[in-house]
Amino acid sequence: MAQAACAPDRIAVQTPNARQEFSVEVADTEAERAQGLMNRPHMASAAGMLFVYDRAQRAQFWMANTLIPLDMIFAADDGTILKVHSNAVPLDRSVIDGGDGVRYVLEINGGLAARLGIAAGGALHHPAIAGSDCAAP
Repeated sequence: MAQAACAPDRIAVQTPNARQEFSVEVADTEAERAQGLMNRPHMASAAGMLFVYDRAQRAQFWMANTLIPLDMIFAADDGTILKVHSNAVPLDRSVIDGGDGVRYVLEINGGLAARLGIAAGGALHHPAIAGSDCAAP
């Protein structure tokens, strides 16, 4: 993988046909995860936020105070994509359940996952993800 994709502010998403890269902000504290992408009027098309949890768990989100539609990509300990929730509705307070065993969640602009072929079974590659081809030493 290109060295740029192995930086803390870059993530690669492996699909059956391609490898997509995004610039990311990492939310790895409780406060950062609680804030997420709330109150932002836009996000660059090749940008996102990577939520990193201390352990695999049930991950649930909502869109309260989030102004842009998002795709949420839920992944396991090793970065394997478990589920994709497409086009979460801005300002909606409905719970979006990623299920059990989630260690990482990548949020990108709504509609991009389908357009790029990102689906369950793919993989996330980032230095924070143990077992990925970009894991930190």
